[in-house]
Amino acid sequence: MSRNDLDARARAELLRIAEAWYDQMHGGEVPSIALPTRTKQNIEYDDESEVWKYGEKESLRSAHTAKSALHLLKMAWVIGFLKQQLAENRSSTLRELYYISEGWKRAKFGAQEESNLLIEDLEILTALQREAFHLRPEEDGATIFGPLRIREATRRGPREIHCRDDVGEAGYAIPNTVEGLEFLEHDASMVVAVETGGMYARLQENGFDEEHRAILVHLKGQPARSTRRVLHMLSDRFDLPVTVFTDGDPWSYRIFASVAYGSIKAAHMSELLATPRAQFIGVQPTDIADYQLPSDKLTDRDVQALKAELTDPRFDTDYWRLQIRRQLELGLKTEQQAFAARGLDFVTREYLPARLTEMGVL
Repeated sequence: MSRNDLDARARAELLRIAEAWYDQMHGGEVPSIALPTRTKQNIEYDDESEVWKYGEKESLRSAHTAKSALHLLKMAWVIGFLKQQLAENRSSTLRELYYISEGWKRAKFGAQEESNLLIEDLEILTALQREAFHLRPEEDGATIFGPLRIREATRRGPREIHCRDDVGEAGYAIPNTVEGLEFLEHDASMVVAVETGGMYARLQENGFDEEHRAILVHLKGQPARSTRRVLHMLSDRFDLPVTVFTDGDPWSYRIFASVAYGSIKAAHMSELLATPRAQFIGVQPTDIADYQLPSDKLTDRDVQALKAELTDPRFDTDYWRLQIRRQLELGLKTEQQAFAARGLDFVTREYLPARLTEMGVL
């Protein structure tokens, strides 16, 4: 779909929401919208797409109540702003939208989290990504380094880039909007998504990308949507195995879950953002004992997070139940770079080759 066609569709979908309210009021009804309940109790595995999506539970926001009426008022103001932005072919960030609302008097937002959630509502109602409304987050995506050639549509025209030969050690920076990226060719056998910058640099310095023909993707902690979209596109375009290498703590396991299964907040975009075939390399809780890794004690917050994951349907597998229960028994957590205690080459010479072989990737 061309940029002009996408803009036209975005305008039409936004206006459709307002037209539905008009029809409701014209028919003597109180205006309302229905949205899926965004909780882990309302996500279900979809066998066809192999991702987690919202289930059938919905919440109705009706102008019958002052709170919901105010929400619909704010949505109407946002729809008007986005319609104007599309007409002028301009863009803004989520943060700018929040500040713009300061001039809307009764429709202004109390916090950016509120305006972010409303944009997610519009994504659900229109079945479009926020980028279709010319909205972008503050943060950029992460970086890619390895044997991959891409073509990026820039304001100065299309540009071809090799993600190892044409970039510095930081790699190719993933843009906020990745629909203008085209993956041309590669000489890779796998994709390794890495949580921390230190481990990303370690794999580069040790030549892991060249020795094992690996495309390295730095997640920068909890990955931005654009990063998850790129991982999905690499898997879909080239049918490459995607592996995820994180710290050994409950928060890092959620990073993996957002890559592989989709996040609860963005379950409406799972088919675009999730990579169902992604596999978890580690650090595994069992690695803490097996490799005698330096570790820290779990905090009360860590323990509660692990127990919550045992009730999270995305972790409802034999593998994750075993790993999480083992970690609760150990009472310990660790970081990727703890492998350095066994030498700077250990992670690339011993641990990763062993794990990748075990998983059938090598």
